[in-house]
Amino acid sequence: MAKYNKHKSAHKGSDKGVTAKKHLGQHFLKDEDVAQRIADVLSYDGYDQILEIGPGTGVLTKHVIRKNMKVTALELDSESVIYLKHSFPLEHVKIVNNQTFQVIEADFLKKDLKEIYGEQSFAIIGNFPYNISTQIVFKTIENREQIPEFGGMFQKEVAQRICASHGSKTYGILSVLAQAYYEADYVFTVGPEVFDPPPRVDSGVLFLKRRDNYDNLTCSYSILRQVVKLAFQQRRKTLRNSLKTLNLPDEMREKDIFSLRPEQISVDAFVELATEIEKL
Repeated sequence: MAKYNKHKSAHKGSDKGVTAKKHLGQHFLKDEDVAQRIADVLSYDGYDQILEIGPGTGVLTKHVIRKNMKVTALELDSESVIYLKHSFPLEHVKIVNNQTFQVIEADFLKKDLKEIYGEQSFAIIGNFPYNISTQIVFKTIENREQIPEFGGMFQKEVAQRICASHGSKTYGILSVLAQAYYEADYVFTVGPEVFDPPPRVDSGVLFLKRRDNYDNLTCSYSILRQVVKLAFQQRRKTLRNSLKTLNLPDEMREKDIFSLRPEQISVDAFVELATEIEKL
C-alpha cells in the first residue's frame, strides 16, 4: 500500500473510540457472522494457545475466546491496545470461565514468538493487514514447527495465490512454499461491506493445516526458497534460463523439468529439484 499523510490517515467510523489507520492497512471487521465463520476455520485440536494478529476492535477476538483457548492478541496500534486491555475485557472476557487473554503491543513481523510461547505450539488467526499479509505467511512458514494451524482473512487475490495449484496463473512463490509444509484451503469470499472502512477489493478467508510430514522434507527450507524465488522471478522463462545463476551441471540442466516454466511445476517436483540441487 502507498504511504499516507499521518494527519489524514484515520477513519473515524468506529464506535469504540478506535480509528482505522490507513498507514497500518487497517480495515476493522464489523460483521459478527463473518467473524464467527473465521473463528470456526481452526480445528482447536492439539493445542490450547491462539495468537491473533491485528485484532483491532476485537470483533473476531471474542469469538476466538469462546473456544476455550488461551488467546494472545498482538497489536501494533496503541489506540487499539488501550481499548483491548480495558473496555474489551469488561465487555467480553468476563463471560468466559478460566480464560486467559492478554494483549501485547508489538509488530508480529519483528516479535520473537518464543518470548511469548517458548517451545509451545500455537495457532494463528486474524483479519490480516493487507500491506504485510504475505510477510505474515512467510514468518509462519519459518516457525512451522510451532504452528500446526493458521487461518484468517487476506485480500482475495493473495488468499487465492496461497491456495493455487500448479498450472494456474496465480500459482507462485507463496503457493509453493506454503503448500510444501501446509495443506491450503480457500474457505470463503468476503465483500467490502463487512469492514469499516470498506476496502476497494474483496477479501478471502483461508485455512492452512500443517502436513504430517512437514519436518521430513528431503531438502532444507532455505534451498527450496532460493530455487522457487529464482524460478518465479522470471516466471515466463523456463528453469533452464531462470536458474542459470546457480551454475548447475549441464547434465542436470538437460532434464525435462528444466524445459518447463515455474507455474507448470508441482510443489512435490520443486521439492525434488531442490533436494537434487542441495546434494550437489
